[in-house]
Amino acid sequence: MCQHQPPCPSADSADREAAHPVAHHPEQGWSLLCNGVLLFDDTGELLPDGKIVAPHRPSGTRHVTTAA
Repeated sequence: MCQHQPPCPSADSADREAAHPVAHHPEQGWSLLCNGVLLFDDTGELLPDGKIVAPHRPSGTRHVTTAA
């Protein structure tokens, strides 16, 4: 599917999120990457084979909110 040189990571690769976006819809919260992965703004993913990858935000960016 990818025509880039060097080719983008495949959907099976650990770094699959590094592939180039071919469709980006920030108003809807998703992007389609050239390897067929649907990447969602919450960091969840839908792989081309139908597998779901749960959201996985980096652990170093925790925010604490307290009620006033």
